[in-house]
Amino acid sequence: MRITIKGQVTIPQEIRNLAGFHPGTEVEFIMGDDGVVRVVAAGRDRDAARLGQAIQRLRGSADRALSTEDIMALTRE
Repeated sequence: MRITIKGQVTIPQEIRNLAGFHPGTEVEFIMGDDGVVRVVAAGRDRDAARLGQAIQRLRGSADRALSTEDIMALTRE
């Protein structure tokens, strides 16, 4: 696919069918921390995408090691 001078791109019919995009469907673009852009129907997966992005940002950021017993104790409080 090639982006036009107006910034437009055609989504292939097969992809539109698989994604459930029909004429008039509003879409949004979500940029992941890994640089991958997702095209989703507006409102669909928005919260899931944001949660996924938050998890990506937090991954590996724990500043101390906890044993399984410590973690289980925290969940019981």
